Amino acid sequence: MCTNPNIVEVASLIGEPSRIAILLHLLGGKSLPASELARAARITPQTASSHLSKMVEGGLLVHESYGRHKYYRLASAEVAYALEALQAIASPKPIRSLRESDQLRALRYARTCYDHLAGQVGVALTDRLLELGLLQEEGKDFILSPEGKQRLVHFGVEVEEERKRRRHYARQCLDWSERRHHVSGALGAALTRRLFELRWIERLEGVRAVRVTTEGLQGLADEFGVVL
Repeated sequence: MCTNPNIVEVASLIGEPSRIAILLHLLGGKSLPASELARAARITPQTASSHLSKMVEGGLLVHESYGRHKYYRLASAEVAYALEALQAIASPKPIRSLRESDQLRALRYARTCYDHLAGQVGVALTDRLLELGLLQEEGKDFILSPEGKQRLVHFGVEVEEERKRRRHYARQCLDWSERRHHVSGALGAALTRRLFELRWIERLEGVRAVRVTTEGLQGLADEFGVVL
């Protein structure tokens, strides 16, 4: 546990337009090459390389090398939580194009926050799990009830395996667009992974927004009573 965190150092790393653009592009949880991150931030590859090196050194990112290419991702779920919280308290930026408006609408509806489901769909699913008594609030976390464990195991979620992981099990993550909590942590990741496996949700190319498929709309309604 860090007893004297250097907030100024982290704030200086995040508080630069190109770096925050890179971090938000990685908030979907995927590992991406430097070239794609440079395009996302609208900067040159050389400038992106400098920013990426500083964020790796500062503990915000990690990278892996595949041949001549390096792929970058967020260093931990804690970085994702911090970015999501910053978006929740930040004032909105002006929308300058129809494309930006469409992208924002898609992100607000459904997106991945690191490795779990967020946006209107993520919050609606969390609310429904609470209403059914499958999840319960406990401090800053959620806990899975015995009925919830049975129900999710039947649904195909690896409940026990995820509990063994060294991270928060079912964390309350403040959703920046809905201003309410969705479930994150190991349980949120496992549930989201199952939705992808069933093809109830699918990724949209080039963005971290996700689409709820026709099967997903029907499945969420039938399985959990989530009507979107």
